[in-house]
Amino acid sequence: MTSGCASTPGGVRPPDVPAAERAGDDLLKSAQHTLVTRCLQDRGLTLERKASAAEDRRLQAALFGSGPSELSLTLPTGHTVTAHTDGCLADARRTLYGDDERSWFTAEVTVNNLRAEAGARMNEDPDFQEALARRNRCTAAARTAAAERCAREEAELAEVRSRLEPELLAEVRTLRDKELTAYRQLRNRALHRALDVVPARS
Repeated sequence: MTSGCASTPGGVRPPDVPAAERAGDDLLKSAQHTLVTRCLQDRGLTLERKASAAEDRRLQAALFGSGPSELSLTLPTGHTVTAHTDGCLADARRTLYGDDERSWFTAEVTVNNLRAEAGARMNEDPDFQEALARRNRCTAAARTAAAERCAREEAELAEVRSRLEPELLAEVRTLRDKELTAYRQLRNRALHRALDVVPARS
């Protein structure tokens, strides 16, 4: 059985996408930094902070975009995240993740806030609310004699949190499966594109 490794016409095997998530993150950050640097250079700018406020504002606008934010997503936690579609950062992300900026923005913001969404659900759980209330009542008393009892209340709160966190995070990940799938697909494509931006490493 032959392997599925592809080679270039010259017999040189193309660089592989990193298997480890941390290495993939590093590759994407490096590629994005390279693309942003090139974009700013085309505008006569660098990432170095500018001497005057006016110059710095010009850099920030070139980097992050200006005017009203074109992208916006309100999370289940109630927090709203916004972003621009102009600027060198947005341009770099288009190169890596594709022209459908809204899809990547929605997927990335959702995935980055899964733990916060699970935390918001935990705050609504009756067991957690009860344990939290007991702990808070104890600490509010602020008496030395209550220190041992408060330590027990703190331990019980930690036990409830450690029990609920994995359950709620799994629940949230199931609810956001569409965004998770899109995130994985777009990230994988970006990793391949990043290899064209960042020189292959030995």
